[in-house]
Amino acid sequence: MSDERLPGTLEASLLRDDVVALTTQLVAIDSVNPSLVPGGAGEAQIATFVAGWARQAGLEAELTTGTPARPSVIVRAPGTGGGASLLLCAHMDTVGVEGMTDPHAPRVDGDRLYGRGAYDMKAGLAAALVACRELAREGVAGDVVVAAVADEEHASLGVQEVLSSIGADAAIVTEPTELEVVVAHKGFVWAEFEVTGRAAHGSRPHLGVDAIVKTGPILTAIGDLDAALGARTHPLLGRGSVHASLIEGGVEMSSYPARCVLGLERRTLPGDTAGAVEDELASLLDSCRAADPELVATQRTVLVREPFEVDQDADVVEVVREAAAAVLPSAPAIGGASYWADAAFIAAAGIPTVMFGPGGEGAHAAEEWVSISDTVAVTRTLIAAGTRLCA
Repeated sequence: MSDERLPGTLEASLLRDDVVALTTQLVAIDSVNPSLVPGGAGEAQIATFVAGWARQAGLEAELTTGTPARPSVIVRAPGTGGGASLLLCAHMDTVGVEGMTDPHAPRVDGDRLYGRGAYDMKAGLAAALVACRELAREGVAGDVVVAAVADEEHASLGVQEVLSSIGADAAIVTEPTELEVVVAHKGFVWAEFEVTGRAAHGSRPHLGVDAIVKTGPILTAIGDLDAALGARTHPLLGRGSVHASLIEGGVEMSSYPARCVLGLERRTLPGDTAGAVEDELASLLDSCRAADPELVATQRTVLVREPFEVDQDADVVEVVREAAAAVLPSAPAIGGASYWADAAFIAAAGIPTVMFGPGGEGAHAAEEWVSISDTVAVTRTLIAAGTRLCA
C-alpha cells in the first residue's frame, strides 16, 4: 500500500498506525458476551472506551441505557447539512476464550494482528471509528454514525436498541467479509420438538413408553428434510439446511424416559419466512404421527433471525464496490455470507445495507487473527464511500 495522501485524510502510513493502535486497544479489552459465557465481562468497559476515544477525536458519543450493564455506543459526526446520512455498524462483544493463551494480549506478527475479537470484529469496529473521524475532518454534508453494538453474538439486543432511536439513508456493516462486498446472508430458525413418553421402571416394559426411542423417527425425518432442501439454491448462498442441534431426555439408566426434547436449527435463504418454516416442521411432525399414531409430540419456535439481501444495483452497493476498487488491486467480488449478522435488522428497518470487512481467520476458534492491510483497506474504502454517500 502506498503512502500517497488521501483527499482530506491522513497519509496512508499514519492511517495504518491509527488503525493498528485502535484495534490493539479494543482487543486488549475483555468483552466476552455474558449471555454466552456466564460471568463474561460484557460490553460496559469497551463501550466506555469507545465513547472516550470518540469524544477525544472530536465526535459525539452516547451510551445507550436500555439494557442494564450491556450498553451500545452511538458515535456521531454531524454533517454540515443537506447530505445523506451513513450508518457504520460493528459489534463490540466476543465469544468465549476457552483454549486460548493470553486472548486479550494482542500480538502483531507481520500482517496479522492476533487476539480474541481481532477478526470478529474489533478490526471492523476500528475501521468504522477511524473512518468516521476522518469524514468529520473532511466536513461531509451528511451525518456519519457509528453504531458500536452489544450482544450481536447472542440475541442482538444492541442493534435493536440503537435502531429504535436512529435512522440512516445507507449502512455498511464491517463484519469480516474477506474484502468481498456482501449483499446477502442466511437467516435461521431455532425450534424444539418435545416428545412425551411414560416413566416406568426399566424392569416393567409394559408400563413404560420410551420418549427417546419415539424421537427416532423425527430425527430420520429431519435428515430427509435436509436432503430435500438441497433442491433449492441461492446464487450467492447455496442451499438452506436443517440439523439436529441438541437432544435431552431421561433421568437414569434404570428408567423409561418420560420426556425427550430435540432442538434443531433451520438455516434459511432470502424469501424463507418463519411462518413457512413452522409449517414445514409441523408437516414433518404430522408425517411422523401418521406413521406412529401413539406419538405424542409438540413443537415450538425458540428464536428467529431473518435472512438478508439487498439489490446488487442499490446505490450503497455500487458506491462501496467502486470505492474499494480504487483502494484494492482490483474491484472486489460480490458475495454472500453463510453466517447471520446484524445487517438483517438494519435492512429490515428500511436502510439499504451492505457488508464489507477485512480478511483473517479464527472467528470463534482458539487462534484468531485479522489482516492489518485488509483493515486499512477497509478504512480507506469507508472514507471514500462516505465521501460520496454523504455528499
